[in-house]
This record gives sequence, structure tokens and C-alpha cells, in this order.
Amino acid sequence: MKKIRLTIIIGILISNFGFSQSKSEIENLLDGIYKTENSKEITKTKQAEKLIEYGWRILPTLADFFTDQTLTNVKSECNDRNLSKREIGIILADRIEGMPYARVTGIQNCTLNFCEKNANLIEYYLPFIKRDGIEKFQESYLKWLVSDDRINWTPLLTYKTKREQKKIIKERKKAIREMQNEK
Repeated sequence: MKKIRLTIIIGILISNFGFSQSKSEIENLLDGIYKTENSKEITKTKQAEKLIEYGWRILPTLADFFTDQTLTNVKSECNDRNLSKREIGIILADRIEGMPYARVTGIQNCTLNFCEKNANLIEYYLPFIKRDGIEKFQESYLKWLVSDDRINWTPLLTYKTKREQKKIIKERKKAIREMQNEK
């Protein structure tokens, strides 16, 4: 029942925003990123820059890719292995809009340990996400995307200016009000 409700809410979110980036377009951009050799370079690719530019509206669609276990050639020095397509999707989602790591992963990082010299903070959590199950993570993440707490959430690191952040908060509030009016 909860999954059905969550799916409906996400569908409404996508339709309300006039989402113009199709899943196939996102998939094509991700395919270009999978050719990167080092995970530290993921967000420096033209494809990643374009996905990041699309902004928070593509996050529900990007979350669909979290279940793809196909391995890529992207090496993670942090985890000493190649990353899967889903892990790259998670890294990009975190770069588009920083996640509340403890809430979506269930792992509290009190000492703030992260991968050394790696701006992909979520990469530190990838082994824990895999251990606890990607479905659990995906469900937590999708719940987070539609939660009221997300409206005023400020990520640990943000790549937006204060003006950009205020605009995003305003857009989120409007989207949630529209969703509530439709109910």
C-alpha cells in the first residue's frame, strides 16, 4: 500500500513539473559517464554537468537507475573496486541535491569519515547501502524526496549560491502545495 502511494506521489511530482528530460535521455547521458576511469572524475564529465544542470526535478527518474547492478569501468579508489551503474546514479543524485545520509542510509557517521580527497561524499556509504539492500535505500530515498522535511533541508555541502538555494526552496514549497491541493 505504501509503495503504491509513494509511486503515485512521485508520478504527480513528475507530471506537475512538466518534466522534459525523458528516461532515455538520462540513460544516454549516464552511458557517457560510465566510460570515466576514476569515480573522482564522474561529476567533471559533460554528461554529468548536464544532468546536474537539470536539477532536482530529475531525481525521481534518476532513482529508477538505483537498481541496475551492471558493473562499469569506473574505479572507486575509496572502495577499491569498480562501481555499478546504480552506484553512479546514487553519486549523481547526491551531487544534484545532497542527501541526509543518516536518514536515507540508516548509517550515522559521527566522526565524519569520508573517502580521502574525494568530493563524492555518498561514495563512503556505498558498501553499507549494498549490505543493507538497495531496495531499502531506494525506498528511503524516494520517501525523502516527497517529505516535508526536504523543503528546508540544507546539505552538508552545497554547490549552490544562497540565491539559487532560496529559489529551489520556493519551487519545492510550490510543488508540495500543488500536490496537497490535488488530494
